[in-house]
Formats: sequence, C-alpha cells, structure tokens
Amino acid sequence: MEATTPTTVSKLNIEQIRRDFPLLSRDMNGKPIVFLDSAASSQKPNSVIEAISHYYRFQHANVHRGVYQLSQEATTAFEVARDKVRDFIHAPSSPEIIFVRGVTEGINLVASCFGRKFLKEGDEVLITAMEHHSNIVPWQLICEEKGAHLRVAPINEAGELILEEFEKMLSDKVRIVATTHVSNTLGTINPIREMVAMAHAKGIPVLVDGAQATPHMAIDVQALDVDFYTFSGHKVFGPTGIGVLFGKEKWLNAMPPYHGGGEMIKTVTFEKTTYAELPHKFEAGTPDIAGVIGLGAALDYIQEIGLDAITQYENTLLAYAIKRLKEVPGIRFIGAAKNKASVVSFLVDNIHPYDLGTILDKLGIAVRTGHHCTQPLMDHFCIPGTVRASFAFYNTVEDIDRLVDGVKKAVAMLG
Repeated sequence: MEATTPTTVSKLNIEQIRRDFPLLSRDMNGKPIVFLDSAASSQKPNSVIEAISHYYRFQHANVHRGVYQLSQEATTAFEVARDKVRDFIHAPSSPEIIFVRGVTEGINLVASCFGRKFLKEGDEVLITAMEHHSNIVPWQLICEEKGAHLRVAPINEAGELILEEFEKMLSDKVRIVATTHVSNTLGTINPIREMVAMAHAKGIPVLVDGAQATPHMAIDVQALDVDFYTFSGHKVFGPTGIGVLFGKEKWLNAMPPYHGGGEMIKTVTFEKTTYAELPHKFEAGTPDIAGVIGLGAALDYIQEIGLDAITQYENTLLAYAIKRLKEVPGIRFIGAAKNKASVVSFLVDNIHPYDLGTILDKLGIAVRTGHHCTQPLMDHFCIPGTVRASFAFYNTVEDIDRLVDGVKKAVAMLG
C-alpha cells in the first residue's frame, strides 16, 4: 500500500469535519486531544447531538401506541430512521430492519432464536479465529444448551482467513456461519461475498458482524447475499445503546421471538399469544426512540460526506501510519492482511501495551490497549495484548505524527 499523504488526495474538508465534532476541540492532560480509538466507539457530530436533544425537547412521546399528534410525530421520526437504515445497507425492505442495543444483542438474538429453532445435538456452528467475544460467547451458550459444537476456521500469520480451510469445514453438520466483516483487532477485511457463496452452496445461512465495517465502507446486504447483518450505532458516529440487525424475511419469520412483552404481540390471552408482524415481533417494549433518531442523523451525516471518499481517505491515513510507525525501533505489527481497514495493532520490543498506552495518554493521545475482546486471537499470536490505533475520517496526518512521536518518547522512557 503506497503511503500517500492523505491531505494531498482527500476530497474531504477535514477542518470543517473536525469542527462538527465538539469533543475534538478539548484538551487532554494539557494537550490537544488525539483520539485514535474510534474502533471502540466513535465521536459524535453536532447533528447527532442536536437530533437527540430536539426529540427530547420537542417530540418526546411513546411510539406506535398513541393516536394523539405528538405520538404520531415521534412514530414518524422513528420509522423514518428505520428507512434510513434500510437505504444505508441497501436492504430489500424496512420490516427486515430490527432495532437492537448493538451488535452484541444482534448476535445474541440470532444465536438464541435461530438456535432454539434450528440447532440440535451434534450440529455445528462455524466461526473464525478472529472473532470478537460477542461472536463467540453467544454461540457457546446455545451450543452448550443444544449439545451442538462450535468450530473455528483458522487464519494465517498475516491475520487473514484461510479460505480453503473455511470451505473444507462447511460440512453437512454446519447449521450457520457467523463471521466478522472486519476484525476489530487486526483490521482484516474478510471476503464476505465469497464466504457467503461457499456457505449457500451447502444451504448454510450466514450472519455477519458488521460493527467495524459500516463506519468505513459501503455495505450492500443484497449484493453480499448475507442472511443476517448487524452493526452498532456508536461505531457509526451515532449514540450508544442502539444498533441494527438486518435479517432476511424468511429467517425472521421462521424464528421465535427473542423477548416477550408489549409491542411484539398481535393478540394475547391467558391461553395463547400470537405475534406481531416484522419488525415488531423482535422489538418488545418501549424502544430507545432517541437512540434510533440519533442513529438516523448519524447515517445522514455519513451519507453527506460519502462513503467512497471516507474509504479513500482512511486508506491513505492507514498507509501513512504504517509508514511512519516503521520508524520506531523494535516495532512489531500484529495483522498484515492485504485487504485491511484503518486499524493498526502493534507491540514494541518487550514493552507492555498498558505501559505504552499510559504514557501516550499523558501526551494527550488516546489509543486502546489490551486484548480488545479477542482473547483467543491473542492466544493465536502468543501475546497478552496490543496497542491499537484506529482511525476515522476526522483524524489527520498531524494526529499520526503525534502518535509516532509519542511512541518514540515512550520507548525512550521504557526501553
């Protein structure tokens, strides 16, 4: 990857974009903050903050339940946001968009509901070796309950899925594949279209964890032909506590509900309950209305900037960061996939990542340190954790220069 300086190729007005994010103007430990942890949670633009505030100040009422005007206004705003999500991921229909708390709940919903209906003793669930804990533990729970087995497709030393081995593992026992689109630790972009085609050739549905993909690239669930796709609002510059599960209608109709209560019912008697149509079947109780509206505003903001421009800019940031970080003596990159999103994980000599991260914090630089909720992946590389710098379109060359200078200072202090 050629390390072009981002400012020479970007079509984005980075200075204006940074002004849209109020947190980026504050100091940290007496220095202007450099925020390089967007893979954990992205910052929020003013338009998202204002959309949430406007709802609570002028529109708040419960949705889908009131005949009065205020409730109708809130319902309209809520459902308009659902339509925005449909358009953002190119889903066939809005009823296939289920609002959840985030990717973790999206995966738990599918593991529980699909597993209760379709898994039996001796069946298999296939995941990959680079999964986040949220795409491991829910499947372990349902496999233990059903007597099924969790299988793990291997990766190579560059952190790439070994596609031939993945295909070999698609046996007649596999009932579902669950995979990340982009590794939160390595930045590896998995070949989802090819993986789905391989699985579908055996009649196996596929769930994709899109938490780390949706902020960085355009997603078309129809082109990918995925059966389930889930992402979190707080990764795409929206609020925390809200997310999306897309599911093909045939699967959502076949699965039992996840939660019981209000909103997800058609009729209730003490003898029997019939369930509401999609999407309400999976949206029990009062939803996070403000979160949904804020998510809609976040998607508007991304669309205004343009995902193609975002992808191009972040790719050049990534290349520049790798080029500059190579100047650090003793650095070791964890994850060197050819197809990679804007995440860099690294270690330096025998310095513990926590120590390096602590010194960077004192310099006003926020990076993530630790196992990044991918402990099995850390075991694969025989390391306790890494330092992870993750970039968004509001980051700059100057941010990367300060990161590199900070790492060099930390190495001089700790080496």
